[in-house]
Amino acid sequence: MSSTVIGTIVLVTVLGLLLAMVLFWVASRFKVAEDPRIDEIEKVMPGANCGGCGFAGCRAFAQSCVEKGNLDEQFCPVGGNEVMKKVAAVLGIEAAEQAPKVAVVRCNGSCEARPRTNDYDGVLSCRVKASLYAGDTGCSFGCVGCGDCVAACQFGALSMDPQTGLPVVDESQCTACGACAKACPKGVIELRAKGPRSMRVFVSCINKDKGALARKACKSACIGCGKCAKVCTHDAITVENNVAYIDFTKCKLCRKCVAECPTGAIHAVNFPVLPPKPAPKPVTAQPAVQPEKTQQDGK
Repeated sequence: MSSTVIGTIVLVTVLGLLLAMVLFWVASRFKVAEDPRIDEIEKVMPGANCGGCGFAGCRAFAQSCVEKGNLDEQFCPVGGNEVMKKVAAVLGIEAAEQAPKVAVVRCNGSCEARPRTNDYDGVLSCRVKASLYAGDTGCSFGCVGCGDCVAACQFGALSMDPQTGLPVVDESQCTACGACAKACPKGVIELRAKGPRSMRVFVSCINKDKGALARKACKSACIGCGKCAKVCTHDAITVENNVAYIDFTKCKLCRKCVAECPTGAIHAVNFPVLPPKPAPKPVTAQPAVQPEKTQQDGK
C-alpha cells in the first residue's frame, strides 16, 4: 500500500475524530433538558397521531400540555375523558370533563332527492371535483360523493352508501378526531355533541340558496322558512343565509322543529320509537230509558 493511501486514511480518520469531538461538545453545550413528564404523557396517549387535538401528533400534544401547565384548551378526542384524566394526573391537576362528540353529515341530498344534472369523468377526489365545478347536481353546497372523508378516517367510522351516494357515520367507531370534516371541501361534515343516550337533532342541509332555488335543486333542502325557529321555545335555532342551524348547546331535544319542518331537513337521531297510540274504543249508543207511567187517582 503506497504512502499516499495510508496518509489519506490517517487524515480522514483524524478529521472524523475531530468532527466527532466538535459535535459532542456542541451537543453537550447546547443540550436542552426536556421535561420527563412529556414522555409520561405520551405513554398514556392513544398514539393515533391523528391531529384531532390540533397538534401534529401525540408527542406535540404532550409537550404543549406540559408547557402550558393546564388543560383549559387541550383535549384528545380519540382518548376522550379517560385519557385526559390520566394526563391530568401526570400534571398533578384536574381535568374538566367534556361532552363526547360525533361526526354528523349535514347533507340530506340523496340520489332520489337531488337528481343528477352532470356526469363527472375525472379523478375521484372531492377536493379536485369541487375545485373544477359546482357538482353533479343543481345543489352547489352538498356532498360531491367521492369519499375523501372515508379515506381520511383512520378508524373505519365512515362509508359511502351506494343507494344515497352520501357518507354514513358509524358512531360506535367515530372518535370525533375531525379528520373527515377537514377533508370535506364543502364543509358538509360537522362535529356535534353526541347527546344524551346518543340522541341529537340537527339540520341536515347547508344550502344557502333562497327557498325556491334550494327546493328545486333538492327536495330535502332547508328552504329557510323559519317555521322551526318559531316553534323552538329554547332559542336554539337561528336562520341565517336562508338556512337553519340548531345550536346543540341550547337544544333540549323536544323535536317540535322536526315535526314542523316542511321538507324533512331536520333529523332526529337515535330517539326511541314510541308505540302507536291505541285506537279509541267505539262508543256504543245506550238505549233510551223510558220513563215509567204513573196512574193518577180516579183515572
